[in-house]
Amino acid sequence: MTEIAVGDRTTTMTTDLRYHRRLASETLRAWNIPPPWNYGVADRVRFGELDALGHVSNVAYLRWFEAFRVHYLRDYGITTYGADGPRMVLRQVQVDYLAEMQLSEDYIVTGRTDSVRSTSCQMHYAVWSGNLRATGSAVLVFLDQSGQKTKIPPDFRETVLARDTATDLASAPA
Repeated sequence: MTEIAVGDRTTTMTTDLRYHRRLASETLRAWNIPPPWNYGVADRVRFGELDALGHVSNVAYLRWFEAFRVHYLRDYGITTYGADGPRMVLRQVQVDYLAEMQLSEDYIVTGRTDSVRSTSCQMHYAVWSGNLRATGSAVLVFLDQSGQKTKIPPDFRETVLARDTATDLASAPA
């Protein structure tokens, strides 16, 4: 059993969170996370993620988004992070902090690819702990082994168009 805050009340959920694993859509809905968020990973706030004010440091959210991306890209079969896999670098990242978080709070990071271009894609993220605590986005650019921009692999494009209902902007500039 887990208690979560929903608005101004606390609800007891029978769905226990499994940390560091993909959560099923049904689990996300049980935690009041709406569509289109269909991919989520849960964790708990650690002491080392706090700042001098005693709440989660701004930089922790970026680390959470990064950890989420590793799960997401592996689970979607995009990369194993081996030497021969596609290289992706962050071009831009943005976070909106909506409500503070405290030590030992369970949270779920959700994310999806919103759009794909010829050599880049945009991902959107959200952090939930009873309610929406932060949102973010990132632009990822695909590189070849020499560090030059390269086309997004067709299997990645097909996967995110189908699973995330991403918008295909391949004809737009990268």
